[in-house]
Amino acid sequence: MLISPAYAQAAGGAGGGFDLMAFLPLILIFVVFYFLLIRPQQKRVKEHKEMLSKVRRNDVIVTNGGLVGTVTKVIEDKDELLVEIAEGVKVRVVRSMITDVRAKTEPANTDSSDKKAASEEKK
Repeated sequence: MLISPAYAQAAGGAGGGFDLMAFLPLILIFVVFYFLLIRPQQKRVKEHKEMLSKVRRNDVIVTNGGLVGTVTKVIEDKDELLVEIAEGVKVRVVRSMITDVRAKTEPANTDSSDKKAASEEKK
């Protein structure tokens, strides 16, 4: 015979155990995605929530629709704001629809001596 039969040789030890080196690239990709995408986005969301919670009267805000207006009243229980977008034109805006706070006002002082000083300066 000219053709000899081919016999299968025994393969080397391909064990059925867990191989960490096979999953190392996937783990590294997840770590890179976490530090480049997920973590900065979580930080931005946290800063935006903090900005929304600190909105008060007379702040100049920008809505998601691009409207720029001045907050005239903060409605806490409904999570809404009354915003004046033009002279005499007031609209209600949901707090979560605020994109940016452009001009922040100082908090109102409750000290009575400051009120007296302010009234004396006007005179």
